[in-house]
Amino acid sequence: MSEENVEVLRRGYAALAKGGVDQMLELTDPEFELITPASLASEPGTFRGHDGVRAWFASFDGVMEGVQLEGRTFAAFGDNVLVETVLRARGRATGIDTEQRAFLVWTVRDGLVVRGEAFAEREDALEAAQSGR
Repeated sequence: MSEENVEVLRRGYAALAKGGVDQMLELTDPEFELITPASLASEPGTFRGHDGVRAWFASFDGVMEGVQLEGRTFAAFGDNVLVETVLRARGRATGIDTEQRAFLVWTVRDGLVVRGEAFAEREDALEAAQSGR
């Protein structure tokens, strides 16, 4: 099951890159929950459901353009998959390209992503992934 969960996440990142948020949401549970900490987001908090995910992505619109998420490494821990993720974007006002690395722990059940939590540090993400939270 772990490798199947990794494949779900790989497809999710590819769907986001190719078809945008709505295509990626086809792989998420309607009750999906995304948790972003203040250390990584200008809009930290918990975003719930498909509308919550759309709102999270919309929060970038005022300050960034060309937002892309790339999954670099994928490691399975039961239902959890730890993905080293790089966010790339360009500042709207400055035109400066930026890159931010984060570690996301995704939980997959029955072939759908039900939860995601972002961490600034790999060690914290690894602990969360291994603990099954």
